[in-house]
Amino acid sequence: MKHTNLLIAMLLAPTLLFGQSKKAAKPDARIEKLKAEAMAAVDARKDQAQQINDMLFSFSELGFQEQETFTYLTSLLEKEGFTVQKGVAGMPTAWIATWGSGKPVIAIGSDVDCIPKASQKPGVAYKDPIVEGAPGHGEGHNSGQALNIVAALSVKRLMEREKIPGTLMLWPGVAEELVGAKAFYVRDGYFKDVDACIFTHVGNNLKVGYGDAGNNGLVSVKFNFEGSAAHAAGAPWRGRSALDAVELMNIGWNFRREHLELTQRSHYVISDGGDQPNVVPSKASAWYYFRERSYPKITKLFETGKKIAEGAAMMTDTKMTYEILGSAWPGHFNKPIAETMYMNIKKVGLPTWSADDQTLAKATQKELQAPKVEGLAMKLDSIDLPANTQPTMMMGGQTFVPLTGGSDDIADISWSLPTVVLYYPSNIPGLPGHHWSNAISMATPIAHKGIVAGAKAEAMTLIDMLMKPEIIKQAWAYYKDEQTKDQKYTPLISPKEYPAIYLNQKIMTEYKPKLETFYYDPTKYKTYLDQLGIKYPTLRDDQQADLKKATSGQR
Repeated sequence: MKHTNLLIAMLLAPTLLFGQSKKAAKPDARIEKLKAEAMAAVDARKDQAQQINDMLFSFSELGFQEQETFTYLTSLLEKEGFTVQKGVAGMPTAWIATWGSGKPVIAIGSDVDCIPKASQKPGVAYKDPIVEGAPGHGEGHNSGQALNIVAALSVKRLMEREKIPGTLMLWPGVAEELVGAKAFYVRDGYFKDVDACIFTHVGNNLKVGYGDAGNNGLVSVKFNFEGSAAHAAGAPWRGRSALDAVELMNIGWNFRREHLELTQRSHYVISDGGDQPNVVPSKASAWYYFRERSYPKITKLFETGKKIAEGAAMMTDTKMTYEILGSAWPGHFNKPIAETMYMNIKKVGLPTWSADDQTLAKATQKELQAPKVEGLAMKLDSIDLPANTQPTMMMGGQTFVPLTGGSDDIADISWSLPTVVLYYPSNIPGLPGHHWSNAISMATPIAHKGIVAGAKAEAMTLIDMLMKPEIIKQAWAYYKDEQTKDQKYTPLISPKEYPAIYLNQKIMTEYKPKLETFYYDPTKYKTYLDQLGIKYPTLRDDQQADLKKATSGQR
């Protein structure tokens, strides 16, 4: 019997090997050809990508006030044949642009807002604002829409020619720095019929990941206190200071920090501290971000904040109300789409950086005292694996997941449908983030090359998703069977909340007239660097000497 089985196995071996070779067959020739065409189409559009990037950089608009950005992008997409729905979810600067028909519907998004007080001349390796005190793209949100539009238009042409069914849906992350929009998009149903979402965000390398991203979720809340005004010297006993309530709340919160879980991150600003010292402030406000690693912990932290605010109101005999301004869940991203995208990332690889690119990067890193002064990334990142969420036992019997930091409201979309985030190398490694220095590269060849690399990876992934129905099917299986098996999405905003579209109005009213002088004009100048008359890269004499010394020392 054993000999018989052995003989059968030997006879079947060629068949089994043939079956395995069929399973690991070469990629579909038609798809590979379309991908090659898509990459060539992106290369052909690199000047368009540069212009979109530089234009948004020059607008420098804060969250909810992205008016020039809105007009420019929606006009461009309408000219390219997209149907644009404007003012979505009650936000004047929000829009959704669609083209195509049928399934799959693939959403493609990226943020558009900038950072307060981050105005900076591009290509200059030290602080040199375009407009002193003005907002600037110290996060790099000027670049993602350039990437998405170029990728989408490249794929759109192929879909038209090859009659490939599917719908492309472009959209902006309005007021991401305020985590002020995406939860409202989800709540109001703009993603209910979408099959998958690709989101793009500026980074230091070309990469994607899946699973728990290791970031925090948050709720953004403004606490408003109201008391009674009085002459601060003549009759202070008749006043009830709202500012005292704000200060007592902040003191109370800071004392409570010692007794909060180690995973929390919380911070605040006094958004209204009264008018002038000789009038007891009748109104004052404190704006808090409460960050934690899970929905239950975020809500628990928020409840603690409310109790401390109520206590401050009681101590000062003032009234307290609060308003939720924004929210974000901790992110969780889709494994099948991420794996598909990473295969395309490996085909693209990192851009070829010039000596000037590396000089700007190293000089900036040294100027900002970065942990390492090694320039731009030269090695492609591996795919990001899920964060370590295994609890660590602490003294006292408490368990904690590993510490983390930032938040992004793309997470709310990731909990609503299969989503990935593509990071592309347009920024300089080792910088503080949310800082003027992060704007240095964002209208330079570094940003332009990073966008083109990202657009190629995205365009190829779009073709895979359009041509291989199994990818969407597998993405939803992961979403249902793994991601949401034990954790369901519960919004941190309620039906009564509305987007805080009044935020940043005062700042932009002050600075927009000054910034308008510097808006990019691509009809006259090839790049924004040309328009500003900046020699690329620009370093101080001492920076040049330091780099020269460091380079000679390495030899």
